[in-house]
Amino acid sequence: MILHPAIVALLLVSLLTTGMTLYGAYFGIGIMRRWNLKSGSEGQLALERRTYLISTLLAYVLIFQVGSLFLFVQTAESLHNQFVGAMCAAGSLNVDPYGYPAFLLKILNVILAGLWLIINHVDNGAHDYPLIKKKYALLLVLAPLFLAESVVQTLYFLELKADVITSCCGSLFSSEGNGVSSDIAAIPAKAAMAGFYLSFGLTFVLGGIYWFKGKLGGLFSFASGLFFLVSCISLISFISLYFYELPTHHCPFCILQREYHYIGYLLYAALLTGVVSGLGVGVLMPFAGVGSLAGSLPLFQKRLAMVCLVAYLLFTGIAICRMIGTDFTLG
Repeated sequence: MILHPAIVALLLVSLLTTGMTLYGAYFGIGIMRRWNLKSGSEGQLALERRTYLISTLLAYVLIFQVGSLFLFVQTAESLHNQFVGAMCAAGSLNVDPYGYPAFLLKILNVILAGLWLIINHVDNGAHDYPLIKKKYALLLVLAPLFLAESVVQTLYFLELKADVITSCCGSLFSSEGNGVSSDIAAIPAKAAMAGFYLSFGLTFVLGGIYWFKGKLGGLFSFASGLFFLVSCISLISFISLYFYELPTHHCPFCILQREYHYIGYLLYAALLTGVVSGLGVGVLMPFAGVGSLAGSLPLFQKRLAMVCLVAYLLFTGIAICRMIGTDFTLG
């Protein structure tokens, strides 16, 4: 393993988040079996005190988890000079078989962690904790995923060898290569653009309907998730080309570099903010009939919808401004 302060920090954060979520999931089993707010027993009072403490600690731990994604990417980016053939984080993640699985697991866990934080915030805002069993049930899903991420990330760092020759992003994201990344890069630019703008328009139309009329919240949430996927594909297919001003350079990682003013971090932060807040609207839809949430939940969902729309508008605005502001054109 290459010794690096950021690697040590990532391993420690991973150990902390995994340990805390596993303990929270174990405690959650007791919550789902014995929680009864109408009871005044000693056991119930002990559960109430402990769940407040554990929920607070988990909230901070999951915020660290969100930050660890960006630290992981930045670490992979900073290590690319250690490997022959690597030009950015794409090459660093390809050094061994665990790099990209660790990266994808981190993205999934960040989205799920964001949704848990949303549910936890709503639950803590009600006097009777109406969603407490739901949020601990979600924690039972999160715990094995966090454990898997921790294991895969540790294997990735352990297998890093400075003498390894890896592939550059030009070959990994080449339209003439093999694999999912190459298939995405080979999508015709006009088709990718059409899908991008259509999904953007659909998300905003449904978001507007939900904001003004309080209807179609589930469809808006679905559209926000779809736009996230379409945007990730579009970054590889055509958006990145305008930043590099090269018709064959589809790498989604080089825009994280200083040469491009680190704009990639802002783009990815906007996408993650948008998808978490957009999906959060849909996740909360089944609880609209809960009595203690009737007054606060609709307003909170509308705020989430607005955050989603603003984040996606920021992402799309940056992309369009770059496409308009450069002499580079496609086709």
